[in-house]
Amino acid sequence: MGNYKVAENLAISETGFMFLPGTGETFTSNEIGKTIIRMIQNGESNEKIIEAITNEYNVDPNTFEKDLSDFIHQLIQFNLAEEL
Repeated sequence: MGNYKVAENLAISETGFMFLPGTGETFTSNEIGKTIIRMIQNGESNEKIIEAITNEYNVDPNTFEKDLSDFIHQLIQFNLAEEL
C-alpha cells in the first residue's frame, strides 16, 4: 500500500458524517473509519495508521492491514481519497 490523500474539500464531522460540497454527496463512517481519515489528512503513513488502530482496538495487525487496504480502496472508489 502506498500513501494517500483525502479529498481536499471533504468535510467530516465529529460524528463521522462526511460531505463533499462539490457534488453534494454525503457519507457516514464509524469511529475507526473517522480516525483513519483524520490520520490520512494529517499525512500519517499506513504503518502509523496500522500501529495506532491495532494498539487502540487490540486488532491483529495482519487482519487490519487488509481491512485498511479495503477501506482505502472504498474511499478511492467514492472519490474521497487518491493515491499519491
